[in-house]
Amino acid sequence: MEFADFVRAVFALVLTLGLVGMAAVALRRFGPDALARFSPTRKARRLAIVESLVLDPSRRLVVVSFDGQERLLLLGEGQVLTPGPAPRKPKTIA
Repeated sequence: MEFADFVRAVFALVLTLGLVGMAAVALRRFGPDALARFSPTRKARRLAIVESLVLDPSRRLVVVSFDGQERLLLLGEGQVLTPGPAPRKPKTIA
């Protein structure tokens, strides 16, 4: 490796570190909100988790809000265990 190649590599390293340093100073000066101003604004979210309660290691209760309604979900074992309608008892004929 010749001396000119070594000088070129050191110059490239100094230039790269200088650009990174200038970017850090600019970000500190203008703040983290500077990048948020350039991103498009989001619409209001329709789905939100209101509350979550761990029952045991395999089950959890979750209150989910969507479109102004709230639903209670029982999650467990990789599936939604929400209770359906109560099973009907067969009528006995007397």
